[in-house]
Parts: sequence; C-alpha cells; structure tokens
Amino acid sequence: MTERETAESATDEIPVVRGVESFESFYQRERPGMIALAFALSRSRLGAEDLAQEALISAYRRWDQVGRLDKPEAWVRKVLANNAWSFLRRVKAEARAIAKAAVTSRWDPIPRLPDSSIETWDEVARLSKRQAQMVALYYVAGMTMPEIAELLDCSKETVNTHLRRARETLARRLGTEEDS
Repeated sequence: MTERETAESATDEIPVVRGVESFESFYQRERPGMIALAFALSRSRLGAEDLAQEALISAYRRWDQVGRLDKPEAWVRKVLANNAWSFLRRVKAEARAIAKAAVTSRWDPIPRLPDSSIETWDEVARLSKRQAQMVALYYVAGMTMPEIAELLDCSKETVNTHLRRARETLARRLGTEEDS
C-alpha cells in the first residue's frame, strides 16, 4: 500500500473534515448520552428520543459552526435542556386541559418506566428548573461543575449551590441521609 493509500484509508476510518469531527461520528458518540439526559429532564420515554433527535438535528443544521466549537456536545446539551423544559410545560398544560375536561380515562400523559430510581427522578422533576437541569447534567451527562457552569452561563459556585440544595431537598423528600 502506498503512503497516499494509507492516508486515504485512515481518513475513511476516522471521518474528519478540515480538523472538524464529522457529524456522523459526533452523532454516534453522543446520541445515547443525549437520550439519557433527555429522559432525566423530561421523564418521558417517548419524548426522550424525540428531544435528543431535535437537539441533534439543530446541531446538524449548523454543523459548520457547531462542529468548530471546543465542545459541540455542550451546545447540543443546552439546546436539549431548553427543549426539555418546553416539552414539560406542554405536557403539564395538556394534563391540566385533560383534567379540566373531566376526562375519566386511565391515560397517563407522562409514561413511566418500571425502574427502582423512578421515585428519585420524579422528585428531581419537582425541583426548580435550574436545580433539575444541574442534577441531570451532573449525574446523567457526567459533566463537571465547571462544564455545567460554562454550559448554563453561570459560575461554578452557583452550580455547587444548586446541586447542594437539590441534594438536600431530595434527601429530605426521599427520607434518606445526605452524604457529607
């Protein structure tokens, strides 16, 4: 194999365009984590994939700019977090409308998974928007406090405060001891 053929085959294996990762590679790597984050924020099995897909589509449409960011995944997580809160507002509004219409069906507007941590995530969903976002980004997306601060345009101390308060609230609501 010539040097040129070796370089071309290496390019085929690792898709990179002018130093920017290909969207396809980014998508394959980030999609599972985006779905997990979307579920943690939305509490909807069905909505999680849609929310993740919408955020990734937004990145795809702007990949020339997003792909050049230091952390394109942070941009997508921010889009996803904002979309998740819009989704929750919509679901809650629909649930109120159904209740007002006195519909007596057994339909649950927020599908539930049979999961031992469901009670915890239900309580996370009851936290303030900012606290719930930070809990999901920290525990589901595995982001560090500085990364969350950068993503949400706030200080690391603000992230620390929201996470601490969220942990205290969750410990109180769930009747567990807070680890120091």
